[in-house]
Amino acid sequence: MSDLVLHNYYRSSTSYRVRIALAMKGLEYTYVPHHLRHGEHLEPAYLAVNPQGLVPALVLHGGRLLTQSLAIIEYLDEIQPEPPLLPKDALGRARVRMLAQMIACDIHPVNNLRVLTSLRSLFGAGDEDVVNWFRHWVNEGFQPLEKILASSPETGTFCHGDAPGLADICLAAQVANNARFGVDMAPYPVIARINAACMALPAFQKAAPQNQIDAE
Repeated sequence: MSDLVLHNYYRSSTSYRVRIALAMKGLEYTYVPHHLRHGEHLEPAYLAVNPQGLVPALVLHGGRLLTQSLAIIEYLDEIQPEPPLLPKDALGRARVRMLAQMIACDIHPVNNLRVLTSLRSLFGAGDEDVVNWFRHWVNEGFQPLEKILASSPETGTFCHGDAPGLADICLAAQVANNARFGVDMAPYPVIARINAACMALPAFQKAAPQNQIDAE
């Protein structure tokens, strides 16, 4: 059994991000699933691990806890430097973080499960309303992201150059989530191309939602 324990859910895009990073780094871990739709993340046993009651949560050797996918990924990048997930130069690192945060901080927070559930419970939103909400905020984020990637000389096979990194991890996880809500990717050819390059890699395939032990 590995010293690393990942509490996650197969369909959680933030969990998917961390699984990709772990796979890229070749780090073994114990997979602990929590079914979000069944409320398992709110049970006392898990709240004792992570009081925030969210996934992912990574428990390190010695019992130390890390939450928040970007923080976890940067920690993994520091303890296992190869392959690097951030560029060596300060401007490159800032650019990659910018791209990652356009997804992780602007799109995902308004489209995660607890927000979509609240739309139904607090405001009476129906299925079509929820889908339209999801697509709206993806498009609000993907339109400028596509323009930046398409116009930037730093964009290569991946978001930054010809090796995958933090931004690609966020991008691939978001595109996987988009597919569940029927987001039209035709307006985003550069994003689609980068996602295809990511999904050709074994680490991204290994971490994909459909390949997890709790997949339904």
